[in-house]
Amino acid sequence: MRIFIALIILFVSPVPGSAQGQMFRLRSELSAPFQSVQQQQELLQVEKKSGATAVLYSLLLPGMGELYADGFDDGKYSLIAEGGLWLTYFSFRQYGDWIQKDARNFASVHAGAQINGKDDQYFVNVGNFTDTYEYNAKKLRDRELNRVYSLDGGYNWNWDSDANRKEFRAMRVSSERVLNNSQFVIAAVIVNRVVSAINAARLTRLYNQRSSDGIGSWWLESSLIESGQKLDGIRLSVVHRF
Repeated sequence: MRIFIALIILFVSPVPGSAQGQMFRLRSELSAPFQSVQQQQELLQVEKKSGATAVLYSLLLPGMGELYADGFDDGKYSLIAEGGLWLTYFSFRQYGDWIQKDARNFASVHAGAQINGKDDQYFVNVGNFTDTYEYNAKKLRDRELNRVYSLDGGYNWNWDSDANRKEFRAMRVSSERVLNNSQFVIAAVIVNRVVSAINAARLTRLYNQRSSDGIGSWWLESSLIESGQKLDGIRLSVVHRF
């Protein structure tokens, strides 16, 4: 669809028939400075966006692909979601580390456990058995000799009460749950980036389609107003396609 804004310049003096050649030259001179519709469309086609570039931008930072495709009104939600997800991730990690540190210090105080340099499985065992002797006896019965702890290797523990052992175990499980939840946040970050990339590709396609159709473009057209061989004026039209 076109909108025309026309400016008409009228001549009050007649032009003789012998000046017909001059009229054609005038028409050519008037049209030369202004690009034709086809030229405008060719210019727009040159400015097409790359779908691969838009997808790459969104995979690196959600919302940037939509910004590249002139669709940040949609992309801003992906960018906001990205920020919120990373904030949630670091909050989970920080909170889980706090609980884990408190739990291990609790085991050090109430069970005499030496917490430095120990793996997660050690603390699982500390929470499940009253002392090292009980744990080793269970492993010997199960014929898991490679898992028996040396009593002089810094793996000794002995809980002062079963209630404290259970409290430690609850704290350890809670910290593990929080830290595991942070991994789900990472999965959500990946999904958010994929969704943003798909949206960026869609917006790029729409942008290029609008460019091909000349939608939103402006150009200037000129024409002569004639009555037979008489030049009555010049019409200048500003045209917008939408």
